[in-house]
Amino acid sequence: MPQHDRSSAVLLGMACGDALGAGYDFAGPLPPTADVGMRSGGGAHWARGEWTDYTALAIPVAKAVADGRDLKAEATLDLIAAEWVDWANTSPFAGAQLGAALTGPVPTAAGVRRAAREHHDRLGRSAGNGCLMRTAPVALSYLHEPADLATAARALSELTHCETDAGDACVLWGLAIRHAVLEGELELRVGLDTLARGRRELWSARIEHAERKVPSDFPRNGWVVQALQGAWSAIVTTDNSDAGQYRRGVEAAVRGGGNTDAVAGIAGALLAARWGLAAVPTEWRRLVQGWPGLRGADLVRLSVLAAHAKDTDEAGRPQAFRMHVVR
Repeated sequence: MPQHDRSSAVLLGMACGDALGAGYDFAGPLPPTADVGMRSGGGAHWARGEWTDYTALAIPVAKAVADGRDLKAEATLDLIAAEWVDWANTSPFAGAQLGAALTGPVPTAAGVRRAAREHHDRLGRSAGNGCLMRTAPVALSYLHEPADLATAARALSELTHCETDAGDACVLWGLAIRHAVLEGELELRVGLDTLARGRRELWSARIEHAERKVPSDFPRNGWVVQALQGAWSAIVTTDNSDAGQYRRGVEAAVRGGGNTDAVAGIAGALLAARWGLAAVPTEWRRLVQGWPGLRGADLVRLSVLAAHAKDTDEAGRPQAFRMHVVR
């Protein structure tokens, strides 16, 4: 079924966009006709095809979902937080907010929240884009439960990012991925009704603004709002006539400059949710790899498990393949 193909592509599409952008991080913007390809480099000296911290933080979430765990449960968030802290202890790079939240003394959800809040209170802000891409597995977990998707996406964001902008962006993006998987349509506005009235109007204006601009018009894309605007701009300003839009869109996101790994990863997940596995270039699929020692095929498997973890047999028992999640 087309929905199965689209859901299986989400994490791979995100990781390939992330890895493509990693080699160009803060090296742009580039001319509209500039060639873009997988290369090493970036601020943390990523290897060619290596995904960054953005995709890495989504992996523990995807594993929890594939195991059939409830992302709204504090015990599940504890497991995810502990894996994030393990990652942070060996990561070559973590943004200021993430670094502060994940180096606190208690590797639990409550401990991470506390450290994040303390850092937010010191600086007065915490709406970086580091919360956004880890929402992709949330969308896969709640394909048929949009209200629960919105609740879980916001709760996961609030582990490390305290501002409402961050939670709103995660809700909108997660619901857009769900809509693309189920309906084969790209639309960022589908989640607006889940936001409070004043927030709904604010985000409607932000989306409309993105559609009138190009990705390079959002240079402050370390901020979650402009990261999402830049990605949406890259999507809506590229030819959408066929599956080649996936490649065209993520390349446009990279050419926009700034935090290119984040913006291209955001665009990549949403475009893959629309166009499916075949849209992701074969070369990128072969090259992509990253923490914790996974490759592209592993991400496809995780996506499949995440999207079907709640499936049951005729007796109401979980499907057996849930036991074979990537470790």
